[in-house]
Amino acid sequence: MTIAAEIRPGSVEGRDLELIERALARSGSTARLVAVDGTTVDIPQQLVGVLEAVVEQLRAGNGVSVAPLHAELTTVEAAELLNVSRPHLIKLLDRGEFPHRMVGTHRRLKLIDVLTYRDEQDLRAARHSTR
Repeated sequence: MTIAAEIRPGSVEGRDLELIERALARSGSTARLVAVDGTTVDIPQQLVGVLEAVVEQLRAGNGVSVAPLHAELTTVEAAELLNVSRPHLIKLLDRGEFPHRMVGTHRRLKLIDVLTYRDEQDLRAARHSTR
């Protein structure tokens, strides 16, 4: 998987995360970045939501990776993301549960397809548990 950025647990101070979290919460509908030269740039609300999620995960002691949705995963990476064994993932692929491509004898899956499958499974589980 092509990772654009990665932040390891504990690499950002808790106090810094708290300050960032408070600043994002105070921003209301518009958050801004201020450059060293004083230039300001409005941050779109969707990006503010991503920043809030990153801060939340870091405060919980989790590392965070950012990757483009078109990135490809190995079966090992996809299985880890889905929290299933690699043999189980191979069975899902063989049944056509989601698309993949072959690179020689190796399977590659698009990150977006794996995330979509995971979200669909989470929705099914949530519906099933409310019955």
